[in-house]
Amino acid sequence: VQLQASGGGLVQAGGSLRLSCAASGRTFSNYVMGWFRQAPGKEREFVARITGSGGTKYYADSVKGRFTISRDNAENTVYLQMNSLKPEDTAVYYCAADRALPRYYSSSYYEDVRKYDYWGQGTQVTVSS
Repeated sequence: VQLQASGGGLVQAGGSLRLSCAASGRTFSNYVMGWFRQAPGKEREFVARITGSGGTKYYADSVKGRFTISRDNAENTVYLQMNSLKPEDTAVYYCAADRALPRYYSSSYYEDVRKYDYWGQGTQVTVSS
């Protein structure tokens, strides 16, 4: 699976951005898609994930209520709508894909960065105060 993330940029606090991640190479709906982010000097952290059908979504507590993950399997694309952005959301955002294993959907399995086999190149999000 090849992943191409886009949509990052510079935005003021309280603003919005929509990230996109286009996938190619495999049957897109067979993959759980995740968004992660990495701020300077910090480890890459989980942001949101969505199951292959799009029916179930999970979020990090830090973004719950502000970010929304979605996917369009016909377009092989996953999105991250980010509203009410804060300076602490500043990071490089990465999309990732891993095989969908339903037995792990309700666990923290897909919040572990090490579980994902495929990664996009990252897109910078900068939120100014």
